[in-house]
Amino acid sequence: MLSTTQKKRTIKDVKTTEKDTGSVPVQVALLTRRINELTKHLKKHKKDNHSRRGLLLMVGKRRRLVSYFEKTDKKGHAKLIKQLGLKK
Repeated sequence: MLSTTQKKRTIKDVKTTEKDTGSVPVQVALLTRRINELTKHLKKHKKDNHSRRGLLLMVGKRRRLVSYFEKTDKKGHAKLIKQLGLKK
């Protein structure tokens, strides 16, 4: 679970305008942050299958958003992938 300060910091790093809180890059960045946190949790709690399912759903959602963003904005997509350290 991300704290409010972690969310604000993540949004601040990725936002494109002053009031940008729900654009595709922001959503992808927040999902990436949540996925990283949940991955750490699952390394410690290997039998937590409910959280594992949630992780898989988040990964799928992020994949769909990244695919959509690639179709609509190639330059922004490349910048976001590089900034978040995701592999294509």
